[in-house]
Amino acid sequence: MNENLRIGVDFGGTKIEAIALDFDGKELGRHRIPTPRHDYAASIRAVVGLVERLEAETGRRGTVGVAMPGALSRITGLVKNANSTWLIGQPLDRDLGAALGRPVRCANDANCLAVSEATDGAAAGIRIVFAVIIGTGCGAGIAIQGRVHDGLNRIAGEWGHNPLPWQAPAEYPGPDCYCGKRGCLETWISGTGLENDYARTTGKRLHGPEVVAAAEAGEAAALGAIAAFEDRLARGLAHVVNLLDPDIIVLGGGMSRIARIYPNVARLLPNYVFGRETATPVKPALHGDSSGVRGAAWLWPVGEPVPDD
Repeated sequence: MNENLRIGVDFGGTKIEAIALDFDGKELGRHRIPTPRHDYAASIRAVVGLVERLEAETGRRGTVGVAMPGALSRITGLVKNANSTWLIGQPLDRDLGAALGRPVRCANDANCLAVSEATDGAAAGIRIVFAVIIGTGCGAGIAIQGRVHDGLNRIAGEWGHNPLPWQAPAEYPGPDCYCGKRGCLETWISGTGLENDYARTTGKRLHGPEVVAAAEAGEAAALGAIAAFEDRLARGLAHVVNLLDPDIIVLGGGMSRIARIYPNVARLLPNYVFGRETATPVKPALHGDSSGVRGAAWLWPVGEPVPDD
């Protein structure tokens, strides 16, 4: 069948969500289930079940795109760099394609955020989009003219595993990162990084939203932690502007909901960008937590026909 149905799947560490979109982006159905952790075969069955359920409910067959942690190696075709470790070393796109009887496109979840926001979100119609997910960790993706730019090694946009630039003496060499290095942006610019920074200052451990609430209540230590977070975010994004000079930067993930970071980062960015000026807009993701699953659906752009059986 050749119908304009786009199905997106967001394969997360704790949940798998699937969405069906009409050709104009209208949501036709959505379902979420717990991820069968550490069970690859069960994970494949779970995705297939969600796709089949959406197709049964809509009475239409669709393309399938998957937002995933990590990436598919261009050399081996197998999953690499995934924090959902049971996916590593597996041919996820081929196994899903075989189970569903059609080609399946997979992309890093941050790249899917970029595609979603470039298609019908905060960056709709904008040529070069740099999209950042700031949650438990941080990562980023790039969309150019609405398409994923993943690079020769499929690690384009892996912003979170570059070092924090222009480190102060107290920031060097930085916290240990799970990747094996120290001082990665992810260890500073994330909900976890904010929590750790607050704990180093106060000796108390609060969850990220609690630190934000304390700052909103005027607590000096929390205000200091948020201000340091904003400055580090501006430093990290300045490197992106210097290297890529995107037309827009879009922020997603839990930390992107902090309203004050947008005017403050815009004020701080020129301090670090080469030439000491920047007009780069920094905006929150329009689709919020739905950007990943919507971006997965848009891995098959409108105008590309749904593959036949």
